[in-house]
Amino acid sequence: MAEETEILMEGLVANLSSARRRVRQDAAHEIALRAHEDPEQMVPYIGQLVEALDHTEAQTRWEVLDVLTLLAEGHADLVADACEGAEAALFDETSSAVRLAAFRFLAAYGKTSPERSDAVWGLIDEAIQCYHGDPEYRDMLTCLLDFAHGNLSDATRATLADRMRFDANHGFNYIRAYSSDILKVVDEAAQGDGE
Repeated sequence: MAEETEILMEGLVANLSSARRRVRQDAAHEIALRAHEDPEQMVPYIGQLVEALDHTEAQTRWEVLDVLTLLAEGHADLVADACEGAEAALFDETSSAVRLAAFRFLAAYGKTSPERSDAVWGLIDEAIQCYHGDPEYRDMLTCLLDFAHGNLSDATRATLADRMRFDANHGFNYIRAYSSDILKVVDEAAQGDGE
């Protein structure tokens, strides 16, 4: 059974390099479904997943970014090469799903260490400014709240607090609520470090 699963996975991953867009999309979708059941089975294929971020179609990229996000916490060193592809996806003008998947990946990767938080903060901060109030912004704030709970550097924590402060005090609806929650988490972490 394990051998059959491995052969199936190798075939799916190979299909990520197909010349046909539909084959790549179908493979990426099936890989994402399997990753949600057991992310660890994807670890041997991280290199091929990162390479798949170079494809032009949105679905392949957002499905692959979803898988890499699942792997980021436990395998941050292995998924680090995906940051370049995620940066390109973060500013994709044609797909909000790709932008959100990239943001989610960068937040998950960045929260794993102070150094990684510093490495991705500039991109996260730019995305906050670019997509503020867009339809995907609520989901981005959810990712940002998770990021705030992570192992951030003091510098990233401070600039995140600065970025959230205005909306926490003057924003409306969900933007104000999420910004307040993020600011509270960041402030509590800063106070804990100072004790």
